[in-house]
Amino acid sequence: MESSSIDHLLATLRAGATITGESGFFGAMHEASQRALRITARLNGAYHEPGEVRELLSELFGVDIDPSVTLFPPFHTEFGRNTVIGRDVFINMGCMFQDQGGITIGDGALIGHRVTIATLEHDLDPARRADLIPRAVTIGTGVWIGAGATILPGVTIGDGAVVGAAAVVTKDVPARAVVVGSPARQIRTVEG
Repeated sequence: MESSSIDHLLATLRAGATITGESGFFGAMHEASQRALRITARLNGAYHEPGEVRELLSELFGVDIDPSVTLFPPFHTEFGRNTVIGRDVFINMGCMFQDQGGITIGDGALIGHRVTIATLEHDLDPARRADLIPRAVTIGTGVWIGAGATILPGVTIGDGAVVGAAAVVTKDVPARAVVVGSPARQIRTVEG
């Protein structure tokens, strides 16, 4: 059962408030991280039938995962409490979700091998570098993210967009856009 300190941390993160180095939230973050590491160790440490994988994801994310969702382990996260996954989502092997700032994945999204989604930034001022700035990532419906792509904090990927393999997405991607490269740039639009 979640402690009230983790509940308070989660509410603060969802509000997009900066977690300052002296805020006292780092104990709750450590507690949440240890919980996520225990669950992902179980998920990644042995073979599980698809329903068992969804049960472990439900425990990790704290919400019921739809039976249409498929995830191929291994999967890594150091928080796990701020991810929302739609229906008919496929997440391939080796993905890493840093979800403190919030990750929303729309229906029908396909997430390729080794995709990294980051939702935290640090203050640039060295005196404030311990501060954590949460910035949510939103992945629209029917999005395809290619293997090895990295999605940086605060990015929204529009419905039906395609992110090429190994792309580094630093800014919002319009609906039905195809983006590639580092930093990702639009090369065309999905027709149809």
